[in-house]
Amino acid sequence: MFRAVRVARQIGLTILTGILVLPAHAQKPAATASAASVAADPDVLGAERLFSAWIEEQIAYRGLPGVAVGVVSNQDLIWSKGFGFADLKRKIPMTATTQFRMASNSKLFTAIAIMQLREEGKLGLDDPVVKYLPWFKSKPAGNDDGPVTIEQLLSHSSGLQREAGDHWVTYKFPSTDEIQRLYADREAAFAPAVRWKYSNLAYAVAGQVVEKVSGEPWSVYVERNIFKPLGMEASSVDREIPGLAVPYGRRMPDGTREVLPFVDSRGMAAATGLTSNVEDMAKFISAQFRRGPRGGAQIVSGGSWREMLRVRSLDENWSAGTGLGFDVNRIKDRTYIGHGGGYPGNTTQTLIQLDDRVGVIVLTNTGDSNPGDIALQLMRTVGQATAKAANAAGAKPSVEWDPAWERFAGLYRGRSSDQQVVLLNKRLVIINPNAPNLDDPVTLEPLGGGKFRFVAPTGGGVVGEVVRFVEESGRPMRMYTGDSWIDRVRTQ
Repeated sequence: MFRAVRVARQIGLTILTGILVLPAHAQKPAATASAASVAADPDVLGAERLFSAWIEEQIAYRGLPGVAVGVVSNQDLIWSKGFGFADLKRKIPMTATTQFRMASNSKLFTAIAIMQLREEGKLGLDDPVVKYLPWFKSKPAGNDDGPVTIEQLLSHSSGLQREAGDHWVTYKFPSTDEIQRLYADREAAFAPAVRWKYSNLAYAVAGQVVEKVSGEPWSVYVERNIFKPLGMEASSVDREIPGLAVPYGRRMPDGTREVLPFVDSRGMAAATGLTSNVEDMAKFISAQFRRGPRGGAQIVSGGSWREMLRVRSLDENWSAGTGLGFDVNRIKDRTYIGHGGGYPGNTTQTLIQLDDRVGVIVLTNTGDSNPGDIALQLMRTVGQATAKAANAAGAKPSVEWDPAWERFAGLYRGRSSDQQVVLLNKRLVIINPNAPNLDDPVTLEPLGGGKFRFVAPTGGGVVGEVVRFVEESGRPMRMYTGDSWIDRVRTQ
């Protein structure tokens, strides 16, 4: 059965290492000067060769038909490339413009549509679904279940069944009317807000909410309010259009792959019906890095983006969670958002690192390519090199180290604890002398004028606030962290 790919469960591959080799037929878009400098960075080019060498051998050894990839830096598609074939029989090569069924990446567009309608005051996340869809009534999982809300649909905490029928076996997806008739006979697996439970049915219902509130089909709404503002001209919903990659089934023991039919998702389109390509999905990823009021290519406000990316529901093993639409994964001390998807003959993955403003896209035309694994390798090679180059090029000039700041080092004592400011190599950190280890010390980031910022890996304490020192006769006597202070005991 096809399913959305959860990246956090696919981290077993070793990080790539090896000798760099020359790339073949890389496709790069026209870029601004800053984007061009990132694309031409030697480390980025080397990472492209490294990833290309690896994925080409993956295709050869695993017998994969084809893979299309892209790497986004802020507002630019830095690198895109197709590997293998979109059509094995006709030997049509894979490219960045080859179109794929995006599968569960469609859910991101449904969540955005809900947030747009919320910004317009037409619905609320806490609203019961039945307020808009009177037919949305089924036997509850328990006697004290509350109503399912719109937020619970989007965060996979509704408790609803995963599917709306046998469509992954028969490839006959239900219509909107059929989903409504089916739902009357269903019983929820869990009460709302009990646990994370992935549900395609929930997103089909969310799509019907969009239709009811907006007064137009989900596909029309998404095209008008998301595709067009973002310039996603190659994207559509459930159309058998020229340029689609041929969908192949999994590799059988004899090495063959079945050619699968085009499948219309019908009433499940809001969960899985989107068609797109690398270049269009790059425009969608770039939208994640913009903030400000809604308008034009700013498809939702910055506040709505932040709400969508806040984890609302955690999986039972706490390895991954869901915001509103977006999967949120914590992998090796880095947080990634995005989504994976699987549809007959297509599997996909988007993976975004917000801090570095970098994202990757992996689109494949078979069901057994593991795009989540491929996306992680793309992020750890080209993605990381791109982030490093972009951050170096756009880095704000730091406050130059002043040797006079060495005088702030020393032990400070308060009623509740001691804090020691320690001088490293042109850097000051704060440690708790009573702490069991030296892991993750607080950094004092210079702001100028004798002030520093309290920089820490967690949200406790006064992280992000200003640290300043009060002196007498040129000697630091008191350290303020935020609004509190402790007094100097001795120098370092």
